[in-house]
Parts: sequence; C-alpha cells; structure tokens
Amino acid sequence: MSTDPSQPGAAPPDPQWYLATQRSAEFVGLRRALRGFIFPMTVAFLAWYALYVFLSAYARGFMTTQLVGNINVALVFGLLQFVTTFLIAWLYARYADRRLDPVADRLRGAAPPAGVEKGASR
Repeated sequence: MSTDPSQPGAAPPDPQWYLATQRSAEFVGLRRALRGFIFPMTVAFLAWYALYVFLSAYARGFMTTQLVGNINVALVFGLLQFVTTFLIAWLYARYADRRLDPVADRLRGAAPPAGVEKGASR
C-alpha cells in the first residue's frame, strides 16, 4: 500500500493523535511562544505605521522638513517602514530557529507515519 496520503487507498491519519497533540503541554507552549512574538510585534508595527500616516496627515510641516538636499522626514519615515519590515522578518526567523522550530520538530517527529494504517508495519 502507498504511504502517500494523497494516493487512492492510503489510510487517513488518525484524528485522535492530532487532538491529543493539540491538547499537549508542548503544543500549548509552542502556540503561546508563537503568539508571544507575533501579537506584540504586530501591534508595534501597526503603531509605527499609524504614526507615519498620522504625521503625514496632520504634521505636514514636520514631515516636509528637509534633512539633506531633497530628502525630507517623510521620505526617511517611508523608507524606515521597509527597514522595519525586513527587521521584523529577520527577528522572527531568529526567534523561530531558537524557540519554535525545535518544538515543532519534536512534535512532527512524534507524528505517526502518514498513510500507514493503525497496526500495520512498514
């Protein structure tokens, strides 16, 4: 029998294993760690973006202040939005490598082989 679950005749994964994994302390900790990074970082980025929009709309004098040549505060703030996006992506990759991926790998390693029927040997 094929071990690829997308192939006809392959045994479906055991849903009880997924439910047990979802309730496990390790999975709950993984979700908490993920949310502990994503929610604060999202709020911080949205606040930073809202500040940029707010200043662009209501502090035009400040945003049009020339810094060097034709480069003004608004242009610098706009470019910093891109820098912030890449910085957050880099920080998330580091965080995931250290805190999320090892736990996810352990959980994935404990998963039953895909497409193998219960009690069947490989």
